[in-house]
Amino acid sequence: MKQLLLGNAAVARGLFEAGCEVISSYPGTPSTEITEEAAKFKEIYCEWAPNEKVAFESAFGACLAGKRAFCAMKHVGLNVAADPLFTASYTGVNAGLVIGVADDAGMHSSQNEQDSRHHAIASKIPMIEPSDSQEAKEFAMLAYEISEKFDTPVLYKTCTRVAHSQSIVEMGERNVPPRKPYEKTIQKYVMAPANAIRRHPFVEQRMKDIAVWSETSGINRIEMGKTDIGIITSSTSYQYTKEVFGDSVSILKLGMVNPLPENMIRDFAKKVSKIIVIEELDPIIETAVRGYELGKEIHGKDILPICGEFSQNLLRKCLAPVLPDSLKHNSEFLIPNSALDLPVRPPIMCAGCPHRGMFYALSKLKVTVFGDIGCYTLGSVAPLSAMDVTLCMGASFSGLHGWNKAGGAENEKKSVAVIGDSTFMHSGMTGLAQIAYNQSNSTVIVLDNSITGMTGHQQNPTTGKNLYGDPAGRVDLEALAKAMGINRVRVVDPYNIAECEKAVKEELAVEEPSLIISRRPCALLKEVKPKPALMVNQDKCKSCKMCMKIGCPAISMKGGKAKIDTTLCVGCGVCTQMCNFGAIV
Repeated sequence: MKQLLLGNAAVARGLFEAGCEVISSYPGTPSTEITEEAAKFKEIYCEWAPNEKVAFESAFGACLAGKRAFCAMKHVGLNVAADPLFTASYTGVNAGLVIGVADDAGMHSSQNEQDSRHHAIASKIPMIEPSDSQEAKEFAMLAYEISEKFDTPVLYKTCTRVAHSQSIVEMGERNVPPRKPYEKTIQKYVMAPANAIRRHPFVEQRMKDIAVWSETSGINRIEMGKTDIGIITSSTSYQYTKEVFGDSVSILKLGMVNPLPENMIRDFAKKVSKIIVIEELDPIIETAVRGYELGKEIHGKDILPICGEFSQNLLRKCLAPVLPDSLKHNSEFLIPNSALDLPVRPPIMCAGCPHRGMFYALSKLKVTVFGDIGCYTLGSVAPLSAMDVTLCMGASFSGLHGWNKAGGAENEKKSVAVIGDSTFMHSGMTGLAQIAYNQSNSTVIVLDNSITGMTGHQQNPTTGKNLYGDPAGRVDLEALAKAMGINRVRVVDPYNIAECEKAVKEELAVEEPSLIISRRPCALLKEVKPKPALMVNQDKCKSCKMCMKIGCPAISMKGGKAKIDTTLCVGCGVCTQMCNFGAIV
């Protein structure tokens, strides 16, 4: 049976067919759907972990217990999981362990454009990379074979275009290998220095063995065409290459990007006149190929950009100077520019977003705001412009602490930090502990919308529900904050601007750490029933545009008067507090 599957759904199908039994992940676009799709298979236990480090460690524990395990994250999440990743390279595995990481070239939903292949190289762990949904399924299954054959975790890399595109996938049956018994082996699993020293040579030899295996395993393949140009590529760059050139060039398509098949690359180079390495982001393959001293003309980042996503048009434009005349005018796959000239929809918080009221209060107070990662990062966008800094998950509280310790009273009285409920559980608690323990006079705000909003409404430890929506243990934010040493804890309704403004003013005035919880469920949650839409009394509207200052997409100006789109408005009432003339009813 064949199905049209999203790349992430195909990964989940591969995990199912490979007999994976435990998945622990933290949601992060573009990796989120892998775990959500896997949860549809009753044979696989799936969960959301508080962060990627915890997810990795949980999957590691499951593999030690003898069951094939998996965890998924986005590229920046792999930074969080790097600590156990590097040491798990030394310990190896019992049953297979696969770590899915999804890169986001183009930064569609990310704060940087990191290339996860660096993690594979640095941690000395094999990394494989599919180029379409069929390979996404096949490689997920192959990853377990590699993991168990070579006693290693395996990094499984995708990118936005592979994760979120669809292609045909051939289905197979589930095959669960016998559970591997755990054997206590202190020298293998206890990474005290004396044991780790003995494991390091194993890691080095393992990478050499995997490199030899990759030469003939079929995971890398050569597609010979005309020999004027030889292209070495992988992942979605392979798809762009095929769409631009078809069979008119020779291609070495890499499925394993660490370690690279040196002998295969050398053999391929002998068959072509000129080599072009096509890879998104950093010149990792290119650097290795140049290091082999092949005696051929090699092009890569000298003609291709190191920033952003590739496309068919980009390849055609950038490669033109080094192509033979026979290929320069081949525009069969060139997308007309008119198809790309579409209006851009700027990112903005949804109509009725509970964060809007708090951000408006902060903008009115003109305080410095340390922000964090989540949909509330859009509080930095005009017209609110209510955020000064966003670094990484959990950095807001600890960043504010350092800001206040350095600036003293001058900073303390006019600066706050904001963080979402899910992000607070991910890595904000330690920042709050830093504030409480080292007693900076810091005012911090948890924007509690009762869900993980940015990645599509996943549960988290504060919601009282697990991944399946079943009742689960719930973290009480008020009790937790007080247990951590924060004596001043208060809850406000972000739909009430005056209440938010009053709370922030009062907490900034005190001489001790304080926490404000801005609590209201996300307006898009199914259980949240919208109120009747508001409208503007045109006779009372004075065209002052005060209602436009909150940046609600439901509000616009038409004919010089404010107008509310009733198909978007959820009746939150925040805009009514902006109008001094009672025009919004």
